[in-house]
Parts: sequence; C-alpha cells; structure tokens
Amino acid sequence: MQTLADQGFLDLGDQRLEYRMIGPRPDAAPTLVMLHEGLGCVGMWGDFPDTLQAATGAGVFVYSRLGYGQSSPAKLPRTLDFMHVEARSTLPRVLAAIGFRNGLLVGHSDGASIVAIYAGSVQDHRVQGLVLMAPHFIVEDVTSAAIVEVRKAYDTTDLRARLGRYHADADATVHGWTDVWLKGDFRKWDLTEDLAFIRVPVLIIQGEDDQFGTMRQVEIAREECQCPVEVLMLPGVRHVPHREGPDITLNAIKDFAARMLAAEGAMPLR
Repeated sequence: MQTLADQGFLDLGDQRLEYRMIGPRPDAAPTLVMLHEGLGCVGMWGDFPDTLQAATGAGVFVYSRLGYGQSSPAKLPRTLDFMHVEARSTLPRVLAAIGFRNGLLVGHSDGASIVAIYAGSVQDHRVQGLVLMAPHFIVEDVTSAAIVEVRKAYDTTDLRARLGRYHADADATVHGWTDVWLKGDFRKWDLTEDLAFIRVPVLIIQGEDDQFGTMRQVEIAREECQCPVEVLMLPGVRHVPHREGPDITLNAIKDFAARMLAAEGAMPLR
C-alpha cells in the first residue's frame, strides 16, 4: 500500500498512474473511486471530485488510466478487450495500492463500463454500490456516429489543442481510443454477461440527449442485472451529466452514497 499525497503517481510496476486524493484517506473513511471517460483524465474531472467530497464527507480518489493524462503511455493499438483488461487486471491493483477498504465505484462513460465489468467479475465485498454515469454496455449506431464526430473534430478543430493541455500525448490518446472503436470489430463488444453477475446496488445517471447511447443502454441494465438498479434520466443533458447537470447529478450521488454506506455501517455521511 502506498502513502497517498494530495496528488502524485501510483507505481504499479508496469505502469505509473497519475492521481488525486481529496479528503480523508481510505483508512479513515469510505472512499469514492472515480474512473474517467474515454478521453478523460484526472484534470478533466474539473472540480467535481472536490464538490463530491465536500457533499459526502467521503474520501474521493481519481486517477488517469494508462495512456491518459500524465500516466504512462498505453501500448497501441488497443485491443477489443482493453476495458476488460483494465477492470480485471489494473483496477484491482489500484484498489490494493491505495488501501481501499470500503466505498463506491463511480464511473463515467468508458469508466462506467469498466466499473460494471469489475463488479460483474469480482465479488468485492468492500464495494457497497456503483454509480454509472452515461455507461455503455453495447455499441449502438449512435455510439459509432458520435465517435466519428469526435475524431473529425480532433483532426479539424481546436479540440487537439484543448486536449493537449491535459494529456501528455494527445495524439496517442485520441487515436488509440477512436481507432479501437472505429477500426476494430467493436460490434462484438457486449457487457450483458458481466451485468448479470453484479450483486451490489447500481445508480445509472444518463442524459436524455446523450449522443453516445440511447435508452437501450438503461434497458439492458434493467434486464440483465440481478441487483437493484436506480435510474436518473436528465432532460436537456447529453453525455456528461456532472458538467451539464452538475447539481442534480451531485445530489443524486450524495443521496445514493449516504444510503449505501450507512446500510453497511461504514460511516454517517453528510
């Protein structure tokens, strides 16, 4: 277990991962571990982890996955199972390295998918619940179309410069992510089997106008999960609930965390 500063790097041997730790450490309070979107990183969460920590009283740990932010570069091209590898190989080592004792896993987009894979693969009694923001469990036509637009915007607009402020190698980050979705046989990518093995409560937060996924994503979770599934649909919100509907998203996670962690006797949250 590594001593956690407010920010720094986790050394996992084969990878060095950028992180931030806000609030009490895992040995002092429950921890909300946050996994970012497909082109995200620690910095791109903005101040949402800080407001979430202030609202809940829990510790909040955020990290940049391999190939994102200032973390070690990823081996490219990514393979079709890259999220499964992240969930089943890297995430357990991250939790061990930070001394995770109990709390919630909070994921956005790809991060939400990784959280779902982890919870469906590992019966981790330290995890009391999952928050999945804009998750995807299958690839839809709208998913592919939206990723085509991301790649086009990166190649033709100032998006390259904007992402370059956050990622050590923005070209590798964006090309590595878009290529696996657009060039690989990603239509075979399907998390329904993983969902069936989740055994902790789930909160799904999705924008009604999410350009990356339709209500079919939510329906799949309701059909496949054998655990309680709460759903919050946000009108006028697209793919980033914590930026486009920050107050309602924050309050929903705060309420869910309070109920899940109090039920386990972890601590009374604010």
